[in-house]
This record gives sequence, structure tokens and C-alpha cells, in this order.
Amino acid sequence: MKTLITALRSLLPHDAVITDPVRLRTYECDGLTYHRATPGVVVLPETAEQVAAVVRLCNEHGVPFVARGSGTGLSGGALPREDGVLIVTSKMRAILEIDLPNRRAVVEPGVTNLAITEAVRAQGYYYAPDPSSQQVCSIGGNVAENSGGAHCLKYGFTVNHVEACEIVTPEGELVTLDRMDPGYDLLGAFIGSEGTLGIATKITVRLSRAPEAVTTVLAAFDSIEQGGRAVSAIIGAGIVPAAIEMMDALAIEAAEAAVSCCYPEGAGAVLIVELDGPAAEVERQFARLRELCSEAFELRVADDPAERAAIWKGRKSAFAAVGRISPAYIVQDGVVPRTSLPAVLAAIDRLSAEHDIRVANVFHAGDGNLHPLVLFDDGDPGAGERAEAVSGAILDLCIENGGSITGEHGVGVDKSRYMPKMFSADDLDTMQLVRCAFDPAGLANPGKVFPTPRLCGEVPGVRKGVHPLVESGKAEQF
Repeated sequence: MKTLITALRSLLPHDAVITDPVRLRTYECDGLTYHRATPGVVVLPETAEQVAAVVRLCNEHGVPFVARGSGTGLSGGALPREDGVLIVTSKMRAILEIDLPNRRAVVEPGVTNLAITEAVRAQGYYYAPDPSSQQVCSIGGNVAENSGGAHCLKYGFTVNHVEACEIVTPEGELVTLDRMDPGYDLLGAFIGSEGTLGIATKITVRLSRAPEAVTTVLAAFDSIEQGGRAVSAIIGAGIVPAAIEMMDALAIEAAEAAVSCCYPEGAGAVLIVELDGPAAEVERQFARLRELCSEAFELRVADDPAERAAIWKGRKSAFAAVGRISPAYIVQDGVVPRTSLPAVLAAIDRLSAEHDIRVANVFHAGDGNLHPLVLFDDGDPGAGERAEAVSGAILDLCIENGGSITGEHGVGVDKSRYMPKMFSADDLDTMQLVRCAFDPAGLANPGKVFPTPRLCGEVPGVRKGVHPLVESGKAEQF
């Protein structure tokens, strides 16, 4: 590492190479603070060429590297390596080109999600994917995790809105992956690969036309079961809202304490439904929506930006807001079929009671993407372990009900041990063959996604004996 750091200082400006122990602690975790590690060294490149040069140095010295954007991820995907280099792209934040006739923008990875919309809003365009952290999360991280957001029900995830990526390969080569390239969909493989296949340095995103009309509805119910029935009725009626979100009583309590969102008092659950499109269609859908939310004791309607922002305020702040009612928390990201929502939510309630751990539920109700917030006091001995047990049991519930361990936050280090519960050994071998094709040296964000990474060149099949990484203490076998 000393030799590598000397080489990095000759390559980058002095203040772009961080080795001070106090400053390094700034980067020891992403948004999931439950997992922490102090990086060996942090670099802050400002150009794609600098990123490529850093990666080439890592290859020369056999040192692993991890890419990090704004650090808002929630799966430990940007957890650094104590024996490695953390490549932070937050200084690469230029919007390089806006091409409205072709509905495209070219941006660097450090550009925030919302900044793209703000750059084209006056011309009647926007960037559709909108994670709750869109004010601060960066596009490079969105690409790595294939981020979604409240409006992914109708408009899809990051992968549906990226046309091309310039990337630095794990060997330090600058190449471009384009949606229009013939042959294998390498761009599709790269998006959502969580930094294990390289680092995005330039992203071409698709811009969408702002809809003619938008109506946002807040429906308050006595119970979460009533809200769940409304969700099923809305989707069953053939309505595809731009967004349909739900929060339970505990999540509402946290949001009120944090941002005073003024949701209806006494609500056991609130449902936020946003309709958009041609004005006549929105009007027709809204009339039907009123009928389908007949169990709601209060219905609020917003059709101007200020009123819509007021309704969304509580939901957008939900994750951070739980800090007002709990010293620590683990956020999960499981997915279940919509029809399984009532049973799974009831099971989560039972887990909460059995383990004496509170769980606040916030979720993208339209596509069954749960975000249970498992609350605990990290100063209470054993509370963290109980929270971890509840968190894992929730993912087991998702798998048992035909769902997935992640919908948009990624696997990272937090959920890697659950991969064998969802995929067979052959599935995991095939995935790792793809990883090895991109990264034969295994230096790009190692230890993420897969519980025990295979060595590239290792013959797929049933492994005999102890894995070399386990034997050396660099990995743990689950």
C-alpha cells in the first residue's frame, strides 16, 4: 500500500489522495451504517482518465478497489476495503450535454439524480427514476445499483433510462457500452452489477416529456389491511399509477416528528397515489380511484406542485425520519407479489412482537417492494443481533412467498449470504463466470453480491475442501 500511495500521489493532486485516519472515517460506510470498514486510501479523481489510471495502478500492485458516489446506498455496496483503494467520483459532477431533440443528456457519475431534472424542467422534460434520496444520490451509484424509486411502477428502473455508459474496466481500460451495440447486451449486464464489473465515468440518460396533468392523492385508512385492499383494487381495475406508496402508523409517527408532514391524525396507514398523463385520462382515473378508496376516512387531492410536494414530504423523508424515534435501524428491500402483501405484513408484525423489535413499514405498494425499517437501540446489548435476526427473517418471508431479496437497493455486503437461498449453485456459478469475464483478477469491489466469490479460472461445480479466500481469512463461508 505504501508503494501504491506514493504512485497515486504522483498521479493525482495532493488533496485528491486521502490517508489521514480521521478523514478516512468519513468514508467508512454508505447509507447502511450497520456495516463499517476504514478504507486503506481514498482518491478523488476529477476525470475519466484519472479513474482509469488509478485502476491500472491497482492492477499493477494487486490491490482491490471500490467505487463510491454520494454514499447513499443501503446495502453496503460501497463498503470500502481496509486493504484497498476507495475511488470516490463525487467531484465528477458536470452535465456534459443536453440533447432535447433526441431526449438525451450526457452526465458524469457525480451528478445528482435531481440535478438532471432541474436542468431540463423549464423545457418541459425530466429524468424519470426518482429514488427517495434523489436530491443527493448520484447517477453513477444509480447505475451501479439499478436504482428505482416511487415512480418505477409505471416508468421502470435506471436500466430503462440509460442509453450508454463510458466505463473504466476492472483492468483500467476506457470503453463505451451502448444500447444500440449489436450482440450481447453488455450495458444491461453492467447496470446493476454493483461495481463488480467496472466504474461508470460518463452516462447517457433518456429524458422524458413532462406529463400534461398530474394529480396526487393521499388516502388515510384506519388499518394497513384496508390500505392493502385499496392497492389490490386499484391495480385490479387496470389503473397503472405513476406511483402508489404506503406508510404504516410507526413510519407516519417518525415522519411527523422529523418534517411535520401533517398527515391525517390517527391513521393506521396512508396511501399516496400519483396519476399522470393526458388530462382526460387522469380525470377518468381519479374518479375511479375515489370509488376504490371507499374505506379511507380522509382523502386529500393535490394538483399543483406545492400541494404535491407537501403530500410527498413525509414519504420522501421516511428513512431518515426514523432517527427521530430510534437510535439505529436496518432498512430492508424485499419484494413479494402484491397478493401476498397482507400475509407478509401480518408475519412481520408477529416477528416484531416475538423479538421485541419495532418495525416501521414503508413500501412501493404497487410492485410489492417492501422497505421494512427494523428499529433498535445500538446501546442495548443484544438489540443489534435481534434486529439482524428480524431483518433476515423478513427476507426469508419474501423468498418463501415467491419474491426476491432486493428490489432496488442491491445485494452488496448486507444480503450476500441470502443469495444461496434464492439461487442454486449453478445459478451462482454462471453469474460469477460473467464477473470473471469482466474482472479476471477479482479486484473490482470484491466481497460483494456473492457470499464466497470463486477465484476466476476455478472450474465451476461442487467445491471440494476449503475455499482459498476462506482459508486466508479474507472471506467467510455462510
